[in-house]
Amino acid sequence: MPSATHDIDELQASLLRSLASAHRLRILHLLGARPCGVNQVAHELGMSQAAASQHLGAMRSAGFVEALRDGRSVSYRLTDPQILAACELMRAVLVRRLSRLGDLAAAANEPSLAGYAAIEVHQS
Repeated sequence: MPSATHDIDELQASLLRSLASAHRLRILHLLGARPCGVNQVAHELGMSQAAASQHLGAMRSAGFVEALRDGRSVSYRLTDPQILAACELMRAVLVRRLSRLGDLAAAANEPSLAGYAAIEVHQS
């Protein structure tokens, strides 16, 4: 019998899958700065209006953004500012990981005298 925690895990996985797009992450960051219409999103992120509309629709269905109507004009905003905070937290984790990998790569490229001595002894 699934627990409430299991159900929440499934919902969280579903929400994260809906953000598994670089375009959608860029849209989140843009909307984190200010509400925007579809044309603004498309223009600022260099995508077609149809693509921007499709991404916004999917993000709206997932509950990440909401539409604000002003007459005939529609703009979108984040439903919760913590959505952007969560994305920024994951980005910080990624940057730290890349930094550690970069440090490892740099260390691997530094010649080690002990490593060369072991190779010479092994070859003799």
